[in-house]
Formats: sequence, structure tokens, C-alpha cells
Amino acid sequence: MKKIAIIGATGRVGGQLVQESLRRGHRVTAIARHATALAAQSGLSPLDIDVLDGAALYDALAGHEAVLSAVRFVDAPPSAIIDPVKRAEVPRLLVVGGAASLLTATGRRVFDDPAFPAAYRDEAAAGIAFLESLRRDPSLNWTFLSPSALFDGTQRTGSFRLGQDHLLVGADGISRISFPDFAIAMIDELERPAHSRQRFTVGY
Repeated sequence: MKKIAIIGATGRVGGQLVQESLRRGHRVTAIARHATALAAQSGLSPLDIDVLDGAALYDALAGHEAVLSAVRFVDAPPSAIIDPVKRAEVPRLLVVGGAASLLTATGRRVFDDPAFPAAYRDEAAAGIAFLESLRRDPSLNWTFLSPSALFDGTQRTGSFRLGQDHLLVGADGISRISFPDFAIAMIDELERPAHSRQRFTVGY
């Protein structure tokens, strides 16, 4: 059992990380602007904190074994997460990443495809910048888990593949992963670290 903090705990991904962590018996501090709206559960401690309030976030993170960030990249610069984690001396930071920085079969980033949807470009670019910030940090023990291209759905199968820097594509030609299965992969990494200071990816 670990004591972990999940930032962005009320979002679609963050909510699944909370549930998967509690299912496995971890103690979870759920952090979001309206975290106290979450239903009460054993092992869950919600805190209403704005991620841009660095002092409050630092105070909330102290004493945890790991921090999981599920914050939208456009909502906070990398320093808003990384700096409080380091100041609080939390041993690990695990980040819900994006697929845009993954490589396609041609070796080109997903983000660089001319067909990449314009509506997602700002969030994708911010996610790429976050990953670059992690890679430049010489001391932080981080992990960045990129989902597949289609990141949606509520089916929890427990059956998926892991990759490193290339986009995973299924036999049907579709790159996808559900929120619950992504959460399984992330909490597996929390419990059995295999990608320290690395990005990896998950898909069917």
C-alpha cells in the first residue's frame, strides 16, 4: 500500500486513476479545484486546490510516496507540477501524457502529421513541452505514459500492450486505449517501476 497524490483527480482520466488506486488498496489524496465533490470512499482524502497555487500544492504533496498528474497540459505549465513535487521531495512523478509526441511507422511524430486535428494542437504542443521539460531535469524520477491516438471509453479489459516511443496500432488498424485500461497500466507502473525517467505507451 502506498500513499499517493493524484492531481486532476476529478477528470475522466484522473477519476479512473483514483478508482484503480483505491481498488488496489492505496491511500489516495485526490487534488482538484472541486475534489471534495467526489463521493466519500475508504482510503480517499480529497483536497480542493488550484494547481496554479504552488504553495498550497507543495503543502498537500509533502509526505507522499508518489504524485500522479492528470492535469490538462494547457491548464498549467510544467513548472506548476514539477516544482512543488521537487520541493516536497516526493520520490516519483508519474504523468498522464499525450499521443502527439509518439512516433509513427515513418519515424515522424503524430503531431507532425498534416492531418493532426487542429482542435487538439494546443494541448498536444503543451504536452510535448511538458515531456521535454521532464527530459531536461537531471534529478527528478519521472515517468510519462502516453495513451494511444484514440483515448476514450469505459471498458476495463486488463488486456493491452506496452510500447516505448512508437504509436501502438491494433490489428484493426486503429490506435486506441480506454480510460480504465490506461489506469491499470499506470498503477502497474506505480507498483512495479519499469520506466524510470522514460516515456512509454499503452494500447490494444
